[in-house]
Amino acid sequence: MSGIKSTDLRIADVRTPDERPAFVPPAHTTGVVFEGGGFRGVYTEGVFDVWIEQGIWATHAVGVSAGATFGCNYKSCQVGRALRYNKRFCNDPRYAGFGSLLRTGNFFSKDFAFDTLPWELDVFDTGTYVANPMRFTVVATDIETGEPIYHDVNQGDRDDVEWMRASSAIPALSRPVELEGRKLLDGGTADSIPFRWMLDQGCERCVVVCTQPAGFRKEPNSLMPALRVLLRRYPRLVELLANRHVRYNAQLDELAELERAGKVFVIKPSESVAVPISLKDPSVLDKVYEVGRRDGEATLAALKRYLA
Repeated sequence: MSGIKSTDLRIADVRTPDERPAFVPPAHTTGVVFEGGGFRGVYTEGVFDVWIEQGIWATHAVGVSAGATFGCNYKSCQVGRALRYNKRFCNDPRYAGFGSLLRTGNFFSKDFAFDTLPWELDVFDTGTYVANPMRFTVVATDIETGEPIYHDVNQGDRDDVEWMRASSAIPALSRPVELEGRKLLDGGTADSIPFRWMLDQGCERCVVVCTQPAGFRKEPNSLMPALRVLLRRYPRLVELLANRHVRYNAQLDELAELERAGKVFVIKPSESVAVPISLKDPSVLDKVYEVGRRDGEATLAALKRYLA
């Protein structure tokens, strides 16, 4: 189910060297943090597409889960790409779904979503990605130790895409991704919003794009009884999942304190951008993307002042 059909259209939104933007470095070392959240990541794309169009660049970005798989398009400067391919393939059994989970052990297909699609059907612009001097890091969770693993992905090649896949591999809906001797799954399990890690890198400015609206608090995972059974071979992972809501809410509290102190700039959805994991109506993604663009534009003047 991962092969190319004769009816598949190849889209190569790839810039020549002359078409690439002038990557003007920011006035201060600037870190950007992209939270995950499945299809809510299209909101994040709406925000950073405004930045691309306005020539707002960072020194370093870190993405978690969908913040990694969608956020890479900020470095490659591919406006609207994640929205486009997710609308196009969200109902395609080659891309994702419970059928893929039953066949392969992965809800999002390893072969189609992370190979056929970026290299053949909606081509990832590795040339621009490499030309952009911004450092890009993804976060994955070592499911045996429970540690967050931060890994730079600056070449935009197949190895980097495999790290992005690891960062977004949902526990119990994905097989562990084995890289560098580690078994890895979704980075949000260990570090949902890695602003503290980014600040520890020494950046002078830190911009955080969240995918939950103001006032959101994470509740305990109602699926824990099933997850304890399905993931019993990995007790550290189970422990992380069981207390994730506590750690996530603590991160929100710390982030709010840093925002009040002017140490970080936070962008959150101005309205709910909830999207089910099994998406049937692609038009929902248009609405999520438009909220992101609207919020990106609404915060633009304040962001420029913060970065100055």
